[in-house]
Amino acid sequence: QVQLVESGGGLVQAGGSLRLSCEASGLNFRIYAMDWYRQAPGKQRELVATITSGGVTNYADSVKGRFTISRDNAKKTVYLQMNSLKPEDTAVYHCSVGVSYSGRYWGQGTPVTVSS
Repeated sequence: QVQLVESGGGLVQAGGSLRLSCEASGLNFRIYAMDWYRQAPGKQRELVATITSGGVTNYADSVKGRFTISRDNAKKTVYLQMNSLKPEDTAVYHCSVGVSYSGRYWGQGTPVTVSS
């Protein structure tokens, strides 16, 4: 059974940094692309960053240059380093993975609040 567990969220002042972690289990982690999404209150879910199995990364325009996604296959963990945080980054952040012939899985989310 695939499980994703996020951690690292919290309250931070604008301009600050946070590092989110997502530990995966129940899948061959190294062969899958991993995604970070976020959902702010009253807004649609937004894809923030993706990292492929080969380490190629892609970012939403709103976070380019501020956020960095990375992965540690040995630890089955994907990270999201968030710098220069803005109040508009406030959201619940979820990691997600699409598993062949099985579907898409989501973590429970970790909340990030950026105060101005």
